[in-house]
Amino acid sequence: MRQDNQLIVITHLSQLIVLITGFGSLILPLILWVTQKEKVYKMDAHGKSILNFQLSLIVYFLVCIPLILFFGLGLLGFIILGILSVIYPIINAIKASNGEVPRYPLSLNFIS
Repeated sequence: MRQDNQLIVITHLSQLIVLITGFGSLILPLILWVTQKEKVYKMDAHGKSILNFQLSLIVYFLVCIPLILFFGLGLLGFIILGILSVIYPIINAIKASNGEVPRYPLSLNFIS
C-alpha cells in the first residue's frame, strides 16, 4: 500500500461534482474508493466515511420531502443539508491533507 493524501483529498472533493453536474456526489467517490481501497493507505476508512455521509444525505433529503407539507420544515431541511453537503467535504479534504481522520456530522453507518 502507498500513502497518497492527494488522492484521498480528491476523493473528498469529488463529492462537490454535484455542484457542476447536478448528480454524481455518490458515484464518483464510490468509483475512487472501490478502485483504490486496496492500493492506498487509509483510503478504505475515508471512502467508507464519504459513502456513509452521502447515503445519509440521500435519506435525509427523502425525509425532507414530506416535511415540506408541515410548515415548510422540509425546505429548511433542504437548505441546511445543502450547506452541509458543500462545507463538510471541503473541511474533511483539508483534514485529509494533514493526515487527520474525517468526521461527517449526522452520518449513519451504512458501510462499516
